[in-house]
Amino acid sequence: MASNRIGRINEEIQRELSDLIRSLKDPRVQTLLSITRVDTTPDLRYSKIYISVLDEEKQKDALRGLKSAGGWLRRELGSSLQLRYTPELVFELDDSLKYGAHMFDLLSKLEAEQKEKAGETGNDEA
Repeated sequence: MASNRIGRINEEIQRELSDLIRSLKDPRVQTLLSITRVDTTPDLRYSKIYISVLDEEKQKDALRGLKSAGGWLRRELGSSLQLRYTPELVFELDDSLKYGAHMFDLLSKLEAEQKEKAGETGNDEA
């Protein structure tokens, strides 16, 4: 029951933060970024916000910009959400997309090697 509530809170935090980040005037955050996931502790004290930045050179700057605007984002989030505690926001880079692309490349290479071996042995099973 509690995990369902935390899930709804995570979705609401993600939605509200996405809107708030668009209104930030910090030039470091003016890059194309998205919030991929939010994990909030059960006591609602901390929320880990995973962000993905399209331009890899600007990832560190965007993260610094978000951390410096963290207090303002938390205050605005607290005024829009009806929670007893507004969680402290912890921003982290999400590298799951890069990791997934790397795994896809590895699987593609493995599949190509298996087809090549099957072709050398004259066996059509892959």
